[in-house]
Amino acid sequence: MRLAKEAMEGRIRGRSAIVAFVQDRRGIAATEFAVIVPLMLVLLFSTVEFCSGLAVDRKVSLVARTIANLTSQGANASASDLANFFGAATLIMVPYVQPTYPAPNMTISELYIDPSSGNARVQWSAGSAPRGLSSVVPVPQSMIATDPATHAIIPNQYIIFSEVNTVFTPTLGNYGMMKAAVTLSDVAYALPRQSTCVFYPSTPSPATCPTQ
Repeated sequence: MRLAKEAMEGRIRGRSAIVAFVQDRRGIAATEFAVIVPLMLVLLFSTVEFCSGLAVDRKVSLVARTIANLTSQGANASASDLANFFGAATLIMVPYVQPTYPAPNMTISELYIDPSSGNARVQWSAGSAPRGLSSVVPVPQSMIATDPATHAIIPNQYIIFSEVNTVFTPTLGNYGMMKAAVTLSDVAYALPRQSTCVFYPSTPSPATCPTQ
């Protein structure tokens, strides 16, 4: 009888220990924290990288508009003028410049709208990747002025065309969701303000570019 009682008490104690173990919640928060923290850190760093990428992309657009705007403000442009424009535009990329990020590639071109075909052909080009003379560059149709009555293309139209691109490389590399480098680019258009076209350094000829 005594042995049976002891055996019964032993079972009860064992069952109570199992129940107590199952119901014990001590340490569960630490366990959940250890599981969730790596995921939360990846999301945090990825958000930071994504926001940095958006900021760089926005600055690339500002650089493209800046060099097109600066070039369009004069009737003439020299090599030193364009170098100054590129230098000023590069400052827009701060703090996204060397040594963390490379300086952006910038190219400025002047396009002549051929009234017979509507093609925009390069008159001159300078910068990181100059375009070939007379090469055709697609432009928005809204940039080409036409006669309201005949719809013919109005002659002597020129457009300042800028191109900018840079490579954004995630700082955290394999520790974030953005693992590969991304090329960010943009273009901008501007109309010459002081004359029909902008001479650089002496093209196009005055015969094809009368002053306004």
